[in-house]
Amino acid sequence: MVECFTVNSAKTYIGKNVNLHLKDGGVIVNVQLKTIKNASLGKTKLLEYTIFGNNNRKEIPLRNIAYAQALNKNLILVQAK
Repeated sequence: MVECFTVNSAKTYIGKNVNLHLKDGGVIVNVQLKTIKNASLGKTKLLEYTIFGNNNRKEIPLRNIAYAQALNKNLILVQAK
């Protein structure tokens, strides 16, 4: 577990599926991290991600994330109907 989630630690997860654990105790489950970008105002860094099965990109400020937990894609089972 990472004590402080920074730009450098976020870069290691780009392109991978993770669970994002937020500082407020919430969890964003099974997302793929796409890129890190600057906010239009200020020094805030935004982490861009997509939710599994959805191509819409969403953003969250990097400072709101406590840590990321890597997922093993081989263990994720998808049932097709």
